[in-house]
Amino acid sequence: MAVAFSRVLGLLRDRLLAARFPPSELGVYYAAFRLPNMIFELLVMGALATAFIPVFTDYIDNKGIKEGFKMANSVINIGVILFGIFSIPIIIFTKEISFLLAPGFNEKQIELMSSFTRIMIIAQVFPLIIGNFFTGILQSFRNFIIPSLAPVVYNLGIIIAIIVLSPVTGLYAPVYGVVLGAVLFVLIQVPFILKLGYHHSSYFSFSDKGTRNVGKLMLPRTLGLAVSQIDTTIDLILSTLSGAGAVTVFNFALHLQQVPVGLFGASIAQATLPSLSSLYAQKNLAEYKKIFISSFQQILFLVIPISVILIVLRIPLVRLIFGASNLFDWNSTVLTGKTLAFFSISLFAQSQIHLLARGFFALHDSKTPVIIGAITVALNTLLSILFILFLHLDIWALGLSTSIASILNMLLLLIYLDIKVGTFSRLELFLPSFKIVLSGLVTGFFLYIPIKLLDQLVFDTTRSINLLILTGISTTLGMSVYLFLAWFLDVPQVSIIAKLFGRITKPRKNLDIDTTQEVVNAQGTEI
Repeated sequence: MAVAFSRVLGLLRDRLLAARFPPSELGVYYAAFRLPNMIFELLVMGALATAFIPVFTDYIDNKGIKEGFKMANSVINIGVILFGIFSIPIIIFTKEISFLLAPGFNEKQIELMSSFTRIMIIAQVFPLIIGNFFTGILQSFRNFIIPSLAPVVYNLGIIIAIIVLSPVTGLYAPVYGVVLGAVLFVLIQVPFILKLGYHHSSYFSFSDKGTRNVGKLMLPRTLGLAVSQIDTTIDLILSTLSGAGAVTVFNFALHLQQVPVGLFGASIAQATLPSLSSLYAQKNLAEYKKIFISSFQQILFLVIPISVILIVLRIPLVRLIFGASNLFDWNSTVLTGKTLAFFSISLFAQSQIHLLARGFFALHDSKTPVIIGAITVALNTLLSILFILFLHLDIWALGLSTSIASILNMLLLLIYLDIKVGTFSRLELFLPSFKIVLSGLVTGFFLYIPIKLLDQLVFDTTRSINLLILTGISTTLGMSVYLFLAWFLDVPQVSIIAKLFGRITKPRKNLDIDTTQEVVNAQGTEI
């Protein structure tokens, strides 16, 4: 629920921006994120999921909390030092790098992009580095609520700045909001980190065994992320060739399709990683497979209907979420909806990649996901260049190339993980998956029919309230059909979710420990 709230706030942030600034201006703001995001992902994302959590979990399980915190101090301090080393030349040559990243921008847009980038590198990335390691520590202690709330306050910081500062500072308002959000991201976690007994110190050691293990594990992942940064950068370069407005359209579609990926794929994968890491440390591969398959089916069950909804109801959803103001016009709406639809084809694959990669990380294997990721990133890059520069397709083609590469990535990861763990049960893995996909395909028809009939015969969808009612009716009918078919086909996740909500709605004194544990085991993660 916390992740859902954060994602909703993220969309609210985009709607506020769309109502205040035209796409041609917003494209500069989104392009300015490229360099800060690159530094952050290379320094933190490579270390956190791949290396820090598995090594830190192993430390607190086998060597004690004190030694674990000592290792965490070392890793955090080294991360901050590396950030300083990387950021100095980038801050000096920001304008020159911006010219390379956004060849379609004019001189004024490049100047603005450079200014935004410097602010975000200096004042945003530093607190986010520390905050995300705090997130890793809390998750290792099975505390998922506070790390999930941290992105909520991050988005709140941006929203507050947009509302309060935009009349005075213009497009600098969300940039200052990013800085405020990053600080809040850290502060909300500090009391809970201290409660665990963590006290930060200046200690760091390259010879520390845990630090070396983190470095050894994160290096291949960091190289893989560096390759993926090429793909993301190419997307930015190609989108700027169509103007700054195309950058905004691409980012709006990307943010909307990332909601189910972050809500169901990333969050379930993050919750599963500590359990998978502990089971591997205990050499309990049978339970590892059980939890992995349960999480795999859970992600698929939740993502498939959302994917169908985003494809069929793409235009109404874009209009409802981003508005239909004069600044964000009909052409931008249609193009955003089309790009969203092509992204949504691979939502299931993008979500499962999070779980599959962490399945390897728990086995202390970061090389395989990197190699497979490099192959699929190369494919994505080549397809993007082909579609935009040679076939002259519109910005939606970047969504299509992403989907093709993501599906291949998921399939290769699944095949190699299957080999590495000594094969999953084919019946348990594929039969429920087939039932879920079949239910989703049928749901698509029950979404399409009412949206077409009611749009033409009943509702005037130029009014937002009518559009909301129409979308609500179609979504309710479609989801009812999906749940009925899943129940009829005996998809296990239906009963799991029913039991889970039953436990949530009952008073704590009525909880039955055995049946609650049954739900936990079925979910594949501790609640």
